[in-house]
Amino acid sequence: MAQPLHVDRFDDGVVLLRLDVPERRNAMTEELTAAWVATLGALAADDEVRCVAVTGEGPAFCAGGDLGWLADSGALSTDRLRSRMLPFYRAWLRIRDLEVPTIAVLNGAAVGAGLAIALACDLRYAAPEAQLSMPFTSLGIHAGMASTWLLPEVAGLAVAREMLLTGRVVSGADAVALGLVNRVFAADSLREQALHVAAAVATRAPIATRLTKVALASGGHASFDAALAWESVAQPLTMATADLREGVQAARERRSPRFTGR
Repeated sequence: MAQPLHVDRFDDGVVLLRLDVPERRNAMTEELTAAWVATLGALAADDEVRCVAVTGEGPAFCAGGDLGWLADSGALSTDRLRSRMLPFYRAWLRIRDLEVPTIAVLNGAAVGAGLAIALACDLRYAAPEAQLSMPFTSLGIHAGMASTWLLPEVAGLAVAREMLLTGRVVSGADAVALGLVNRVFAADSLREQALHVAAAVATRAPIATRLTKVALASGGHASFDAALAWESVAQPLTMATADLREGVQAARERRSPRFTGR
């Protein structure tokens, strides 16, 4: 049986996750979900990982939830459905819990929960032809996978309202202006370019990078004073590391630093 998820590891600490259920447009099947959970658990415990990217095989990034679940939902009570859906949401959104930066590489359609996974990542890069949408209400269902939080966090309320209420499909080419993605690259070079970004992230000091990710999580600090309070602790923590000394020395010697995470 073909593997639904492939894990490519590179020497620089970058890991690429490839959703590979192309005949289902990489929909979140039970097999893919189980592989995702196991893989994310292993990555979270791996100190060698510096950056994680996720993309789809075939023409789609991810078509979202398995529509077979929706067809069967009428036979279950609301409580049973909630007990089923909440663990499913949390399983896929575990990518937010990784301490290292994460990148979504949108090679094609990112639909509903599939787009939510991309929004849960720290950075997003897309092909111009990629189509991003949240068509929940057109199926007669409320949004899930924390979409009503993730979409406003990334792109603002105005964009979130339009996409969720009208079902607007946004192309990768238009997504940068709306704040949905960071940059667009030609389809034939998208993965290479995104991995180049991942490699750059992986060269940065691990402790400083992880603390920076925490500082920016969930929309950033609640206030100016909260930011100062955090930075007055986080910056001294990094100033006491060997990586800080290596960074300063490398700058003086005009060479690339070799950070160790210590």
